[in-house]
Amino acid sequence: MIEKEKILFPYSKIRKIQDEMIEEIDDAIKNRRDLIVHAPTGIGKTIAVLSPALTLALEKDLTIFFLTSRHTQHHIVVNTLRQIKEKYGKEIISCDIIGKQWMCAQPGVDNLYSNEFNEYCKAIREENKCEFYLNTKNKSGKVTVNAKAVLGDLKKLSPSHTEDVIGVCLNEKLCPYEISTLIGKEAKVVIADYYYIFHPSIRDTFFQKIGKDLEKSILIIDEGHNLPKRCRDLLTAKISNFMLDRAINEAKKFGFKETKEYLEGIKSILIEFYNVLGENEEERLIKKEGFIAKINEIKDYDELIADLEFIADEIREKQKQSYIGTVAGFLDSWQGGDRGYARIFSVKEGRQPLLGLSYRCLDPSLVTKEVIERAYSTIIMSGTLTPTSMYKDILGFDEAVERKFASPFPKDNKLSLIVPETTTKFTRRSEDEYGRIAKKCAEIVSLVPGNCALFFPSYQLRDSIYKYFNTICKKTIFLEKPRLTKTEKQDMLERFKKHKDQGAVLMGVATGSFGEGIDLPGDLLKAVVVVGLPLEKPNLETKELIDYYDVKFGKGWDYGYIFPAITKTLQNAGRCIRSEEDKGVIVFLDERYAWPDYKRCFPPDMDVKVTKLYEDKIREFFN
Repeated sequence: MIEKEKILFPYSKIRKIQDEMIEEIDDAIKNRRDLIVHAPTGIGKTIAVLSPALTLALEKDLTIFFLTSRHTQHHIVVNTLRQIKEKYGKEIISCDIIGKQWMCAQPGVDNLYSNEFNEYCKAIREENKCEFYLNTKNKSGKVTVNAKAVLGDLKKLSPSHTEDVIGVCLNEKLCPYEISTLIGKEAKVVIADYYYIFHPSIRDTFFQKIGKDLEKSILIIDEGHNLPKRCRDLLTAKISNFMLDRAINEAKKFGFKETKEYLEGIKSILIEFYNVLGENEEERLIKKEGFIAKINEIKDYDELIADLEFIADEIREKQKQSYIGTVAGFLDSWQGGDRGYARIFSVKEGRQPLLGLSYRCLDPSLVTKEVIERAYSTIIMSGTLTPTSMYKDILGFDEAVERKFASPFPKDNKLSLIVPETTTKFTRRSEDEYGRIAKKCAEIVSLVPGNCALFFPSYQLRDSIYKYFNTICKKTIFLEKPRLTKTEKQDMLERFKKHKDQGAVLMGVATGSFGEGIDLPGDLLKAVVVVGLPLEKPNLETKELIDYYDVKFGKGWDYGYIFPAITKTLQNAGRCIRSEEDKGVIVFLDERYAWPDYKRCFPPDMDVKVTKLYEDKIREFFN
């Protein structure tokens, strides 16, 4: 067992199970091994990984990259580092960095697409039109006197939250991103989003700026269940008729008549794909060469990309963004390889049909494998990283230690039930079934002395059930809306919390704002009901994913369909029990959860029971 005195552990006591995790992480990093960790809430994952990692990073002159998609986790990491610094009196410089666009001091940049922002930023820097950049680095690229002074102050204050660094920089009219990367040069811990490491071009630029080597980096990937999809999205390119319309209008506005005709030609190809779709057909696979051949009829493919990029650069000199540049980027991406990708044309009917063409990545290991192989050690962790073997396969780990830790919370504090009385299965959806689901949900929440959260596979399904639920539920109902801002989400959460004594119901969506990443400890949430299975729509992408994983691993159905849905389900369920004192009920409301193919996916320590006597069991649990 590892001795607390030998690692930088800031607390007086190591929690139950936490010591095992610390020892496992210490051993993995010392031996340059990779580790896949399923560790439920309550173990104290952040400090369990940071303490041994930081101890070894200081000893071996390594850099830790703590990667997370959650902003709240940035705060936890910075606060933990502060506690270590305070206890041990060590100089610990950290760099807390978010997307360059969200750190930018220029007005109006938050309305740009990310690729547009990158081009805009590059253009105004090269033309010496950004005062914030010029105040940070002079025309020869050297750091200014004022920037050096601010840098010195920020290093003394480190570890600092990115908001603090941005605030200081705006006060001094400096570029927050450039100052953060200068801090990063001396940082032992860099806290950032996944894409800083897993987006190939961003990683190369970022590492060059902060003077770091991937080979001398310990990667800690938090909430690792999100990494496969995030990496697939990073490598996916899309275009639509709406985007082409904007590009056409842009060409017209700036008088590029020939470019306008080229863009109209590309749009006509999408319309041609639409016109040959069969009745009730919404998608079709497209051949790489077929699309390129059609473009070549308009103009030579490579020459067209070059022309569009040149025109886009001219337009960006007059305005921040260029849709023509986005089209050029898509055409360039389309020339990529076929292995691990699907090329899909799709249509969404509406007042004006949305025609989309995508070059969609199926295999995250195309980007993750190289990173994992080059890094000093990679630790990927999550409370829902099951089965660990799937993540080892799909992320491209050659060798990795897989560890599953049990929940440290008292088992008597949680009741997990599968209620096989209804289903959201597509073939069974009807007004009668919606009414039955609403009735079961109302019965369950009426037995819970406090707040409940109901999670549904989609907003459409939620709304179909809500119209019945609303008439029979006696508690106040909160309805999650799509695409909530951070402020709107926090405001709804605070209002929901205030109902903890009389009880309210939050009706959300499995993949929405409240399905993961929120904490409602103590009496703030007493029950979670996961209604239905949040399976991906059986569209072409899902089918291609299943086929791809079938060929590669012989586990297409599991890796491409079932396990991702269960991960969402377990994330939803995890909103209920957040501390040792919490007591709550988790209900999986769908008959399919009782089927062997799905039931086997639940972690054994969840101790989930199948029952139709759910009312008696819930009543007994709370009494």
